[in-house]
Amino acid sequence: MAFTISNLKDNDNVVIKEQLGGFTVIEYKEDLSSTTLSEAQSNFFMSKSNMRNKQLMIELNNSEVMLGAGAMQYMIGNIEMTSGVKGVGGLMRNLVSSAVTGTSAIKPLYKGTGTILLETTYKYLWLIDVDNDHIVLDDGMFLACETTLDIAVTARKSISSAVLGGEGLFNLSAKGKGILALEAPIPVEEAVVVDLQNDVLKVDGNFALMWSNSLDFTVEKSGKTRMGSAASGEGLVNVYREQAWYG
Repeated sequence: MAFTISNLKDNDNVVIKEQLGGFTVIEYKEDLSSTTLSEAQSNFFMSKSNMRNKQLMIELNNSEVMLGAGAMQYMIGNIEMTSGVKGVGGLMRNLVSSAVTGTSAIKPLYKGTGTILLETTYKYLWLIDVDNDHIVLDDGMFLACETTLDIAVTARKSISSAVLGGEGLFNLSAKGKGILALEAPIPVEEAVVVDLQNDVLKVDGNFALMWSNSLDFTVEKSGKTRMGSAASGEGLVNVYREQAWYG
């Protein structure tokens, strides 16, 4: 059994933005599917504003990946898809996870040898090599991962940090070793990385996209006193302590 894919990677309108293992980020230079003048104008200005359609391609070689529900566009080869849910108990756990994190309850598994193309998106696609780490993700960023990673729900260490910090009580986390694909609101080139070593990071607002699970996250006044906080115009800030933070 064999197949050949033509007019994809070898298309003049396609740029390979990033490749990590079997994961490839494809970007389309222009949207050539305009059928009306208004669509053509919209596509022109979107292209000039760096708003380009992107697509994740995953090549399996007797391996397995997990996708977000509804993310698959088409697949080629000897690939078997399962729900990834083990019994009624697993479904209930997934439903609870979906309710508290805002993600889909079913994250299907694809196993075998072949190629999977995901739905196109105007968001930015990040590929991350998680190397025996445990990172927490902002809501709605998960797209796909190798099943060597453990994707689970992580609770906030304090209710006050969740309620006042604007990040929610629960988030998805990725633990272990494997490739993780995310949909992000900014390109990776604009992501600021802060490495904390027995230090503190204070952020005004919920701008953190990823952070280490080992961080101590609290919400505190921006100044030492209420008057100082009021005078600064910041009020409460999200505070991250120890080791590392990514955003």
